[in-house]
Amino acid sequence: MDDWFKKIRMVIASEAVLCLIAVFGIFCRIEEGGGWQTLFGLEYLTKWNDSMETTSKGFLTWVDFDVTYEALCEAYRLDVETYGQDVHMDWISTLAYLGCKYGGDFAGNTKKISGDLEKLKRKLTGDDTGMGNKITMEELTEDMKYYPYYKEAYEAVLGGMVGEYEMESENEAGEIIWKQVYGLKSYSPIAKGFAYSDFDDFGTSRSFGYKRQHLGHDMMGQIGTPIIAIESGYVEAIGWNRYGGWRIGIRSFDKKRYYYYAHLRQNFPYTEGLEQGSVVTAGDVIGYMGHTGYSDKENVNNIKVTHLHWGMQLIFDESQKEGDSEIWIDVYALTRFLYKHRSEAKKIEGTVYWERENDIRDPDVERYLAELFE
Repeated sequence: MDDWFKKIRMVIASEAVLCLIAVFGIFCRIEEGGGWQTLFGLEYLTKWNDSMETTSKGFLTWVDFDVTYEALCEAYRLDVETYGQDVHMDWISTLAYLGCKYGGDFAGNTKKISGDLEKLKRKLTGDDTGMGNKITMEELTEDMKYYPYYKEAYEAVLGGMVGEYEMESENEAGEIIWKQVYGLKSYSPIAKGFAYSDFDDFGTSRSFGYKRQHLGHDMMGQIGTPIIAIESGYVEAIGWNRYGGWRIGIRSFDKKRYYYYAHLRQNFPYTEGLEQGSVVTAGDVIGYMGHTGYSDKENVNNIKVTHLHWGMQLIFDESQKEGDSEIWIDVYALTRFLYKHRSEAKKIEGTVYWERENDIRDPDVERYLAELFE
């Protein structure tokens, strides 16, 4: 009998030790790539490991884009400030460095971002040592195991948004001139001067057709509000969808991003002449806000609230375009960031259509068209 009680006590003691180890593992702090990341649960740990890995086919299978508005603003500011200098801090590499340092937890490290970016700048420019000894981003990140993951993931999200382009403007004589610009060349999806309201609704529940998560961002406004192409690309899908109503799908030229614009206006959903295969430039008017959708019958207003639904799908391999392996990201912070750059639109007299006020010349468009017709 004594032996039996001893065995029971040993089992209980063993289980208690295992529980303590598990609790400790959940709340412990682990160091990764030069930064510290607190794990608040086993679910987070599993998600972390899954999102870092590629399949045997060699492409990313999941991305959590948790970069905050503040981080986007700070990284972009440094990118523009250092452009053309000996050390150019491109915002994607900068954000990948911070992502690795924070374990992707930008929100939990908001107060550190400015200071950490200033330290990074000093290291890259040689001001950190006071002796002018520079270190490259490659050297700085060579021991960061997950830096390549963050770089590829953030490149997929932000790759076409910052760069050189030409902007149409007028000189003092009233003549049209083209000004060379470096900076944000992507736009807010809502035209300048048109009001909207929004909140972070990614992942909320939807039930029409079947129960699912909301994999986009809703921007509430007025019927007919001009909808703007966020990034240059080509129209891959256009027409009626039982969920999205009148919708447009635009693919980036590098094929990494698929922009989805849905619930467009009844009767006149698109800008005149837009069709599958059309090439659009960032800032172009592509459609108009409405509340169509949730119907098998075309041109029906079954959405209660007038709004634009826009989403971004990441595609690392064409097998991810449709099906269970689709990757959609939360674009709320990105929407806030793009508010900095809104395209002005003007009404085309005698019609229900609008067009952009000022054109830009995007080298990516010119390159794509040249390849298309060579």
